[in-house]
Amino acid sequence: MRVASKDGTPIEYTREGSGPAVILVGGALDDGAENAALVPALATDFTVVNYARRGRGGSGDTPPYAVEREIEDLAALIAEAAEPAHLYGVSSGGMFALEAAAAGLPVARLALYEVPYDPSPGAAPRYDEYRERLAEALGAGRRDEALALFMRLAGSSDDDIEGARTSPYWSALEALAPTLAYDAVLYGPPPAERLATVTQPTLVATGGANEFFGYAADAVAALLPSAVRETFGGQGHVADPKVVAQALRRFYLC
Repeated sequence: MRVASKDGTPIEYTREGSGPAVILVGGALDDGAENAALVPALATDFTVVNYARRGRGGSGDTPPYAVEREIEDLAALIAEAAEPAHLYGVSSGGMFALEAAAAGLPVARLALYEVPYDPSPGAAPRYDEYRERLAEALGAGRRDEALALFMRLAGSSDDDIEGARTSPYWSALEALAPTLAYDAVLYGPPPAERLATVTQPTLVATGGANEFFGYAADAVAALLPSAVRETFGGQGHVADPKVVAQALRRFYLC
């Protein structure tokens, strides 16, 4: 299925189940596939909308890019599903879920998993440098280099990157590489003033395996007026859908 965003860009999505609406917001290099397994786990209790963010999968991509366009995409999906809707944002998708709530979209509750803000000293200039290098690589058509830059930012070693290059998934990642610039717009320290305006109950969760995400989640939870901090024990950056569904069911239906 598709819905037209405010600027006319088609946004591809799937819809399954019945009950309160939950919209799944994917992170970097995800075209909706990463959240696909979560859909049936939630669809027994919710109307679950899983979509490909603009520039990914079957969704369109109308230049110039701006975060506001992604907020408009979510507004179109919420209107298509039911108002208000719950949002579940994974990794950088959590940043866009927060931006949508801060912009005043009809959001009921939010849940965030391992949102990658960086509250550490000196973070802002590091991410400025990343954005500059990423823009240079993408502008020159060097998608392989752009992916490597992103993987290093995420903590991958050179050996990890070389291994990924030889995997059957690398070409699919190269197709998504231009959208790395979209997520990069929001990287850096958490935007304290905007987060303070998000008054909806918000679950801020991590898997517990990575100190960076724990540090980030603690900082975000401290800035949100109605945050609940939780750790899904034993989970990595891609969490078990059953574990996630249980936590979301408990949080959204309480």
